[in-house]
Amino acid sequence: MNTPVPPNSLASIKLNLPAQRGAYYGGKWHAPKAGRFSEQVNPGTGESLGKAADAGAEDIDAAVKAAKAAFKEWKRIPPLERAKMLKEIARVLRENAGELAMIDSADCGNPIAEMIMDATIAAAQIDFFAGLVTEMKGASIPMGPDRINFSVREPLGVVGRIVPFNHPFMFIAGKAAAPLAAGNTIVMKPPEQAPLSSLRLAELIDGLLPPGVFNLVPGGKEAGAALASHPDVAKIALIGSVPTGKAVMRAAADTLKGVLLELGGKNALIAYPDADPDAVAGGVVGGMNFTWCGQSCGSTSRAFIHEKIYDAVLERVKVRIQHWKPGIPTDPATTMGAIISKTQFDRVMMYIDSAKSEGARLVNGGGRPSDPVLAKGLYIEPTVFADVKPSMRIFKEEIFGPVVGVVKWSDETAMFEQVNSVEYGLTASIWTNDLTTAHRAAANVEAGFVWINDISKHFIGTPFGGVKQSGIGREECLEELISFTQEKNININLAKPK
Repeated sequence: MNTPVPPNSLASIKLNLPAQRGAYYGGKWHAPKAGRFSEQVNPGTGESLGKAADAGAEDIDAAVKAAKAAFKEWKRIPPLERAKMLKEIARVLRENAGELAMIDSADCGNPIAEMIMDATIAAAQIDFFAGLVTEMKGASIPMGPDRINFSVREPLGVVGRIVPFNHPFMFIAGKAAAPLAAGNTIVMKPPEQAPLSSLRLAELIDGLLPPGVFNLVPGGKEAGAALASHPDVAKIALIGSVPTGKAVMRAAADTLKGVLLELGGKNALIAYPDADPDAVAGGVVGGMNFTWCGQSCGSTSRAFIHEKIYDAVLERVKVRIQHWKPGIPTDPATTMGAIISKTQFDRVMMYIDSAKSEGARLVNGGGRPSDPVLAKGLYIEPTVFADVKPSMRIFKEEIFGPVVGVVKWSDETAMFEQVNSVEYGLTASIWTNDLTTAHRAAANVEAGFVWINDISKHFIGTPFGGVKQSGIGREECLEELISFTQEKNININLAKPK
């Protein structure tokens, strides 16, 4: 699934921006009802990519109505027929992987060499859920000779999904799979900062599903709030920050709709004294997802390194981190892209400044790259701070940028108190060669997804999601598919009337 694409083939990919810039619902394209459009800017160069619709509540209402009407027929289509349609979408994704990746590289700032994998991942997720359509099973309950009691699973209705800017078309395509496979119709809201690949995806798959089954409405907070609160949306799902998750949950409360939330993280990497310093250093830099500037909920932005290997790991981190050099995202040679927006750039720099003022020791980066070619883009060097303390902001708060804080520890009990002291609990990475230590650490860390001697990988079919304020529910697994269904119990009386 993660086979590298040769750079020479990446160099031949052209930027083919979507012709349609409105909202897609009911199988047709529509201009935003309020006439609002927002300028899309390449964060790597500062160049304009044209405008995209800034839809509002009226547009969401129209899309939901189209989805609600389509649900009446879509839910009746046999599961294997739905699966066949989804697999055709997966095929289209694979065929157009380069084109979609190039749009995302220009629109969200992630390197083309990394984004090309997003189409493969999304297609694999679609195929996975298409293959599970016969697993939405109920159960029978014994009632004796005169009754039959059984349950069936049915789709919910219209599902709304809001996705973030770090992997736009991968999330739009991959996160549509489970609701659609379960028989729901869907209204997707792409990220306002980077909607162009989603619009192009809608162009590519137009006609592969019945009108109104897949709907796409680009917009900002107004559109997101309208989708979350709409009375005809049966469930709302979000990948985003904790504050946004809380807002979505509040908006969903009035209609008691279900929520699926994959939220922020302040994730820990924990290295024990028996771990290999070189492997740990690879985990420290690899776990930060510097390729897309640390803009990932799962990034291990706090590295807890035992005092016996602390200095050795830091020395190796200085070497390993040289692989990640900011560059123009659409260049196949680029290993680290640009920050999504000026707002996010300023936020990351604020955290870097706070770490310096609070006494953290700067090991690498901490500013803009010096290359004049990058002067008009939103670039920040991969940044490492050592000697980080629990009182510092970079220890407690999610930055969503290329900044990792390294913490020295000696007492395991105190270390776990610090690891678990934050409000988040999405991922954790544990490094040790002792099996007992690994199991004990995995049990003690408060996180929903744990790697042992590994980092950053997702495994299709395994439940991904957080605890505490890192989210509600699990994705990328059978449980996600089931979460988009509801159970109905049926009781049949076979006794003859007396």
